[in-house]
Formats: sequence, C-alpha cells, structure tokens
Amino acid sequence: MSLPERLAERLALPALRRLDPERAHGLALRAIRAGLAPRPGPVASDRLRTRIAGLDLPNPVGLAAGFDKNAVAVAPLSQAGFGWIEVGAATPRPQPGNPRPRLFRLPEDGAVINRFGFNNDGADAIAARLARRARGIPVGLNLGANKDSADRAADFGQVLRIVGPHVDFATINVSSPNTERLRDLQGRDALAALLDGARAANGTGIPLMLKIAPDLDEAALADIAAVAEDAGLAAIVATNTTLARDGLRRTHRDQAGGLSGRPLFDRSTRVLARLSTLTALPLIGVGGIASGADAYAKIRAGASAVQLYTALSYRGLSLAARIARDLDAALARDGFANVADAVGSGRDAWL
Repeated sequence: MSLPERLAERLALPALRRLDPERAHGLALRAIRAGLAPRPGPVASDRLRTRIAGLDLPNPVGLAAGFDKNAVAVAPLSQAGFGWIEVGAATPRPQPGNPRPRLFRLPEDGAVINRFGFNNDGADAIAARLARRARGIPVGLNLGANKDSADRAADFGQVLRIVGPHVDFATINVSSPNTERLRDLQGRDALAALLDGARAANGTGIPLMLKIAPDLDEAALADIAAVAEDAGLAAIVATNTTLARDGLRRTHRDQAGGLSGRPLFDRSTRVLARLSTLTALPLIGVGGIASGADAYAKIRAGASAVQLYTALSYRGLSLAARIARDLDAALARDGFANVADAVGSGRDAWL
C-alpha cells in the first residue's frame, strides 16, 4: 500500500464513522468502485496457497458476504489482497429489507449489529453484473430467500439456477437472524430437503457451502454435520452473526439483529472447533477476525480458510492484505510449510 493510499485511508475512516453507518458503507463502496482504495493484488506465497472445496486460493483470507451485497465492486475487491470473495446475499426477487435504521456501530466493542433482512437488487440484476466480471480469484454468491416467499427452501435453488453459471461457488445461508423463522431451516429434516433441492438446481456443479449460526447446541451441530456430509456439500461456513449480547458495553447492545465483530470471536471459534470433531468437511472460519493472529487462531482451531467483514469498517480495506501477510509470517515462525498443515493444530484449546 503506497503512502498516499495509507494517508487517504487514515483520513477517510474517521470521516465515514461520523456518518450514519449504512450511508457510510454505501459511500465506501462508491469510493472502492472509483479506484480510491488499495489494490495490492491478491497476497500470495507458497505457504498461503491452498485448495479448498475445489477452489484454488492464492491465500485463505476471504471477504465475507454482506460487504458487497449486489456485486457492484467485484473487480476492485478482487485486487484488495483477498484470496477469495463472496457477494450477496441474493434473493430471487429484489427486496428493500427491514426499515432503517438497521445498522449500528458498537465501537467500544469492535462490533456491529445489523438487521438488514436480505436487502438486495435480486438475482437477475446480480447475475448480470457477475456475468461481466473478469476471471481472477474465486468469487462466490451467498444465497438467500425472500421474506414473503411461500416456499423459502425453493428460493435457494431458484437463485442458484439464475446466478450459478457466473460464480465459482455458492453458500446456502439459512442462518441469518434477520428473516423471521429462516433459522428453522437448520433443523435436520428441513435442511436435508433444502439441500436436495439446491443440488438439483446446481446445473453447473459449482461447490456448495452451508453457513450456520453460532447459537446452535451440540445436538444441532451434530445434525448439521451429518446432513451436510450426506448432501455432499463442499464446506461449512462457521459462523454467521449471533443473537447473544454477552459483555457488550454500548447502549446499542439492545438493538435487535445479528451481532458481528470482536465479541463473536470466541463463540464462533468454539463452534468451529467443535464442528471440526464432527465432520471431515472443510470448514470456513468467520466471526471477529481483525488481525493475522485472529485468522491464524481460526485456522489452528480447524478452519481451512477464513472470511472477514466487520473489522474492515473500523480498520479499512487495507486490513485484508495485512492479515494475509501476518498470517504468512505466523506460519513461517511456527515452521508450517503450508497453511493446510496448520489446520486444526490448536483445536484442543477451543474444546
């Protein structure tokens, strides 16, 4: 990252934090599209290169869904240091989501609460944008369901049929807390039926992942692991946001919605580690990552790759490349020839 880019980011972040958070995010996306963001290219090394779910990643540090809901900034984000990115969530039809305000910063906690409710431009518009993208690092789509759908399980397959030909993988999101009763689809029978439908709709045969909640008990985790394996999924993403509010200091802690950021780190990492004892499927670690040390901890707990989002709003887009480089240094320090060798090496500390 050049000196002018560092200075621009340092000036922009405090200014954006003085604005309504959703407006600030929209302005940040516009700036990224205009080229006013770091573009170091994907950070890569022999230690960082890995293959997961049939995807070749220059590094395992990914952008989580939600940052670029409508796939409007795929090209610059692909050059921001990430090894892979995920856009969406997309629903079959456009929908406005929940009423504003619906995004709340908790800066003292390094956290965010959102209750967006799958606001997006719809599968057709998102597919059209992704069809024009230049090929580079893997790009995937998070699949969602319309709030007023008569058959939410069928919505996932519908989005997959529309957008699947234009992405490298897709993630089935049944764990957002902001669409009423969506998490009910994580139950064993409902999930099995949903995944059968998604597989039938996957005409291009792209890898399918499943994103789960961090608020599941042991029995539910075991059911999900079994169903995911039976369905031949490529990976499980652990985890989405939480409904818990333990230890928060800001008044916004009472807002409804999903909590992400630093307070989610321990909870999501424990779920990740436990899940790694229940399945041989690759796992993606998400929740509270704000440094290379955090990414390394997720990998040692059982993740083959990681994703981040919330920390970018506090530390800027340059964080992606810093995390990848710091992860590379940690692997070298501990004598790992490749990130795959470190997966699960520290799992017992989280069980």
